[in-house]
Amino acid sequence: MASKNTICLWYDNDALGAATFYAETFPDSAVGAVHRAPGDYPAGQQGTILMVEFTVMGIPCLGLNGGPGVQHNEAFSFQVATEDQAETDRLWNAIVANGGQEKECGWCRDRWGLSWQITPRVLMDAVTGTDPAAAKRAFDAMMTMKKIDVAAIEAARRG
Repeated sequence: MASKNTICLWYDNDALGAATFYAETFPDSAVGAVHRAPGDYPAGQQGTILMVEFTVMGIPCLGLNGGPGVQHNEAFSFQVATEDQAETDRLWNAIVANGGQEKECGWCRDRWGLSWQITPRVLMDAVTGTDPAAAKRAFDAMMTMKKIDVAAIEAARRG
């Protein structure tokens, strides 16, 4: 592990599966070293995969096969800034179609329980813009959505 700060994500014995999916789905992502347990531990036996080093969009991560004891929740998520509807659709659909779940306002959850915010840049620009009325219209439009509809956000922003 070369990075001084690495995000550690707990998995129920499928860290390699998750890391492989992320590497295949997101740009600038890869699976690195796979470490096997040097001895038995509560969630596995000697020789089973204990940790997987990987990156998600350039962010170093460590997947720990810790067993079912800890579940992911929305208190931690990856927020992915997308450039257009095509990229938004591709990433959202990859997560949801691979055993994931749609949530509200651009959030979805992958099959391992990790939360993702697939957020078009146009949405962030709209809700943080200098025109409070346009920001409110875009925000109100977002509140009705699951996957973000770029055209609908742009229309709401224009009024």
